[in-house]
Amino acid sequence: MRIGLLTEGGYPYATGESRLWCDRLVRGLARHDFDVYALSRSARQEDSGWIPLPPQVRRVRTAPLWGPQEDWLGGSGRHAVRAYGRRERRRFTTCFAELATAVCRTPDAVPDAGTGTGCATAFADGLYGLADLAREHGGLAAALRSETAVRVLESACRAGGVRRGVHGATLPDHLAFADRVERALRPLSLDWYGEDGLGAVDLCHAASGGSAALPGLLAKRFFGVPLLVTEYGVHLRTHYLTVADAPVSAPVRTLLAAFQNLLTAEVYRRADVLTPGNTHARRWQERCGADRAKLRTVHPGMAADRFAAVGESGDGGDPRTLVWVGRLEPAKDLVGLLHAFAEVRREEPAARLRIVCAPVRDAESATYRTHCEALAAQLFPDEAADAHTVGDNPVSFEDLGGPYAPDVTDAYAGAGVVVLSSVVEGFPVGLVEAMLCGRATVSTDVGAVVEAVGGTGLVVPPRNPRALADACLALLRDPARRERLGAAARARALELFTVEQNVAAFRAIYLELISRAPVHREADAVGADGEPLPFAHPAEAYVAGHWTGRGPGGGTPAWAAAPQPVSTGPAPGGQAPAAEAPVAAAPVAEVPAAAAPATDTAAVAHEPAGGAGLVVASLPVAASFPVAGRVDGHV
Repeated sequence: MRIGLLTEGGYPYATGESRLWCDRLVRGLARHDFDVYALSRSARQEDSGWIPLPPQVRRVRTAPLWGPQEDWLGGSGRHAVRAYGRRERRRFTTCFAELATAVCRTPDAVPDAGTGTGCATAFADGLYGLADLAREHGGLAAALRSETAVRVLESACRAGGVRRGVHGATLPDHLAFADRVERALRPLSLDWYGEDGLGAVDLCHAASGGSAALPGLLAKRFFGVPLLVTEYGVHLRTHYLTVADAPVSAPVRTLLAAFQNLLTAEVYRRADVLTPGNTHARRWQERCGADRAKLRTVHPGMAADRFAAVGESGDGGDPRTLVWVGRLEPAKDLVGLLHAFAEVRREEPAARLRIVCAPVRDAESATYRTHCEALAAQLFPDEAADAHTVGDNPVSFEDLGGPYAPDVTDAYAGAGVVVLSSVVEGFPVGLVEAMLCGRATVSTDVGAVVEAVGGTGLVVPPRNPRALADACLALLRDPARRERLGAAARARALELFTVEQNVAAFRAIYLELISRAPVHREADAVGADGEPLPFAHPAEAYVAGHWTGRGPGGGTPAWAAAPQPVSTGPAPGGQAPAAEAPVAAAPVAEVPAAAAPATDTAAVAHEPAGGAGLVVASLPVAASFPVAGRVDGHV
């Protein structure tokens, strides 16, 4: 199987969110071939280089989502600035106006989507119209930054029924939004969509929503390639959290939120399967319009062998020490943790708190660390046992990779209890690492914490230092309970959160999607000797009637060219009869109606002209492959 892996700001770059789990997935599926299509987010990320790639990665193609369009004219963007003629300009204006109108207006200001003119439909029509234009003529990046685009935006913002925050948009706001939209839609201008690109893969797997999924949407539109979207952190939620602090005006913030909302809804609607990493992400996807039938929760996979030495040692760590591990940022609420530890110290004077920090990456983290260190010095002055010893602070700030914590396993090995105090959290990776080490945990009820911990740790409300302190004291004072919870935590983590279960889940999903996807390249339907390959065309392809699946360019799928059974009468629902063709060697038989099995087959029947009987196409329900699609309104 050949997989097109679509990433944004991650694999195969050495930095980024998706690099670890994507690398584990690719290495775990050694029998599949992978073509990686990566979008980078910054020059710094590109300068960091790639991680070592396994041999099953056959091709890597990259493109930047940063910098002006002139920086990526070579390679994938070589058609980016081609000038449009009059006809192409008119076509661009029409498509971009549809997209801009959907973004600017409130959903209730546009007629219902059932009429074909709803916000979602208008957005999709504009998006795919731009994609078709870029594929045929190029030049989309320049057009999105042109005066025409700005005028279209200005007109859409001044029309009736627009969103409340859009009313005050000015020319700088239109220019700023056009710049952001050009970057987000930059995948439409790439030359990845050909028989030697995404048209050659069997399945597209997007490692996130948003711009990373755009190539998958186009591969499905142009070639009928199935699309799988994985979100361990919901892209739309991340946008909401980051755009609030972005240095842009309120109208631009409103427009960006609406654009990302519509793009996310379109990705969810077109994807064949969505795999959230936890129940918290799944709820977000459902609220954004994802179909529950498409959702499959696949938990992130952790390298359990890395923590085996600590987890199997039977050493419970220092019974007086609380350990916190993570990145120093306000969402982690270290201030609340320090106040909670002050309560712990009043009850247990021998207790200590180790704060093990990941390397600081930005000025905000450095400022927050300085603030937390100052607060710790104020709450816990250096204490000395007598007049002849050096004072010591019960709270220590240690750098991960430093002499006291050269590896994250060393930090967990010295912990009696591991604490998580966040007020915002997605999937708590650090908490799962502590569980793999067999450590009892105390954590706040945010994100997917309860789903990860289950009944193997104590969970308290966020922003409640008193409750956090009471939970820590309960475990510090009860060694037997700590040991029992630690063992249960390790067993749960080994069952649910290992690389092996993650890879096995995706292997099954890949096979499922391929089993119900028709061959979209006739060359793949024959073997090396030119003979037809068994099961290259699914049995459903031979059933008479209208199919909803579309092929390249939205037309008839490749398998529709296969010989179809004879059908001369009107199909159910008033549809036109199928064209006459010789009957192929297919699982179709002309039998009387009474002969059609009623319990083990799914049959589609209609009456030919003259009432001479029924033509029944029967498919075994208990076959080893699923029956997918709709035939004449019946499954």
